[in-house]
Amino acid sequence: MKISIYTVDAFTDRPFKGNPAAVCLLNEKISDEQMQNIAFEMNLSETAFLIKKDGGYDLRWFTPSAEVDLCGHATLASSHILWEKKQAEKNEKLKFHTKSGILEASYTPKGIELNFPLIEEHPIETPAGLIKALGAKPIYTGMTKWNFLAELDSEETVRSVKPDFDMLQSLNAWGTIVTARASMKDYDFVSRFFAPEKGIQEDPVTGSAHCALGPYWMKKLGKNTFRAYQASVRGGTVGVRVEGDRVFLTGNAVTVVNGELNI
Repeated sequence: MKISIYTVDAFTDRPFKGNPAAVCLLNEKISDEQMQNIAFEMNLSETAFLIKKDGGYDLRWFTPSAEVDLCGHATLASSHILWEKKQAEKNEKLKFHTKSGILEASYTPKGIELNFPLIEEHPIETPAGLIKALGAKPIYTGMTKWNFLAELDSEETVRSVKPDFDMLQSLNAWGTIVTARASMKDYDFVSRFFAPEKGIQEDPVTGSAHCALGPYWMKKLGKNTFRAYQASVRGGTVGVRVEGDRVFLTGNAVTVVNGELNI
């Protein structure tokens, strides 16, 4: 079987920045084991698998070691490929059937806009292990259904964190978001995301994390629209807008590899 596969840098308008994702366009179903093997072979933070379903697409995401329930950058990459390869018209809203429900993507003058579920977080007492793992004491610690959300005292502190990944992996969350108000002009907040339990020490740009960061900073800053920067080595920009129980994420994407898999 031959499968069309692409590598796309998401949440950037330049190659080799943002977050790379592999996108596989399927003409027929393949097994979960095959999808996991392909994701392991690609060795990117996420590999997306798309197949047509009910006027839209079934969409699943795999890290090199596990399937995940929600992924922003690989959804952005998938939308980009569907429009770039003329599988859909740019005036057509894309609908994805996923483990997190129906997700939508729209092509706009500012980039691709994703309609995602809001992820709630609640305050918790900061675990001593988290402070030790980050080498920094949060000024606030919250918990989503998956991840810690830790606000640090400055953008400089966020950028300088060097986590103990073994210790992070031992804690009772599969990921850790660190964030702070931005000191950079034209940005509202910055963040980084660590997920060693899913085989990703640091994810370059994490759309799903902004589904929690958006409502968190809405409460702090008293507005619902933000320009955010994920301060990884590659770096990337995410537009964030909170509307009710949905978060709209906007970003650009660039195709860097066109290929074909033989399985």
